[in-house]
Formats: sequence, C-alpha cells, structure tokens
Amino acid sequence: MTSFSVISEDLSKKYSGKTIFAGLNFKLNKGESAVITGRNGSGKSTLMKIISGLISPSTGKMKFIKNEVELEKDFIKTNMGFVSPYLNLYDELTALENLRLFSALKSRSGNYDDEKLKSYLQLVGLYDRRNDEIKAYSSGMKQKLKIAFSLLHEPALLMMDEPRSNLDRDGISIIENIAMKQKENGILIIATNDEDDLKLCDLKINIEDHKK
Repeated sequence: MTSFSVISEDLSKKYSGKTIFAGLNFKLNKGESAVITGRNGSGKSTLMKIISGLISPSTGKMKFIKNEVELEKDFIKTNMGFVSPYLNLYDELTALENLRLFSALKSRSGNYDDEKLKSYLQLVGLYDRRNDEIKAYSSGMKQKLKIAFSLLHEPALLMMDEPRSNLDRDGISIIENIAMKQKENGILIIATNDEDDLKLCDLKINIEDHKK
C-alpha cells in the first residue's frame, strides 16, 4: 500500500516586515484531513499557496513524503489538486478544451485521457455544457470546473480554498462527496470558516494561533 505524508516544519511568512504567521507545524498522513481557519485577511490563502508551492515561506519548509521518500518539487505537482479562486480559466476555450490543456501541462508525458476528462465533467454536472466556451459560464459553473481541474490525475493531496464559493445546493453536495472520497484515498486540506467544512476535517489549524 502506498503511504503519503504532508509535513510543515516551522513555517513563517512575512510581508513588508509584518508577520502573517509563524511557528506553524503539522503533519498529515494518508486518510487524514485538515481545515485552515482564521478571519478574512489572516493568511489562510497565503498558507495554502505555500503548501502548494506557489510561493515560498519566509522560514521553514514543506515536505511531501511518498513511501518514505521525499518528493521533488516537479513530482509534487502531479500528486496535488487545488481548488482556488486564483486559478485562471481560458474564457475563449470550452470546458473540455480547458481540461485537455491543463491535463497535458500537468502530465509528464503531455498526454491526456479524453474519456477520463469527460468523466470529471460528468461528476461536477458540466458534461452537457462541455463544448460551451467558458465565457458563457456562470460563476457557479466556473467554480465547478475548477473542482474538475483539481481532480486531474487523482491527486494524493487535494486542497480547497473556500470551495463553496458561488455554489448552489447541488454544487455543495458535489464538494462534500468529493471531500469525503478524498479523505478515504488521500489527504484533504480546506481553507474556510464555513461550519459545514469544519466538520469534514480531523485537524483544525487556526491562523490566529500562529501570530507573533
């Protein structure tokens, strides 16, 4: 059985001399989940970006361990999915074309499985609109497409930054089902203050507890 762990070692982040958070340590193993909470502007999204490798911490380190071997940065990208408000979609492309492009970029081989991509669109309720350009999508539909993006290559680590944003009841149900499945098969990290999301996770990381 494959083992997988995500470890933060004494993370801190400063902007313009101001400490956003400091002394942040945690470890998550396969089958575990965490929720990152804190008031708006406290640094939840900043921490998510550090975990995902989009930005670097001021001090400390993120480690990703698979079968007791630390993963290289490029390999981490193929093991991680991220639902985030700062994922940019290509409005002039269709949903399926967007998925094809991102899947090819994320794959080491540059290939993609078209039927698999269609199954992701089916899962998030966008299959019937797969050939529509993204510019015709509502904000809720775009959020669902971002969820589909996060599932590419069945990530060992799934990260969700305010995943319920712009979603209707059907969309929220989709998020909850995906989160529960991820908890069974990998690691889940959610950044949110939503009470329902808090209940989904085992570990609570409150950014307010790491201010100095």
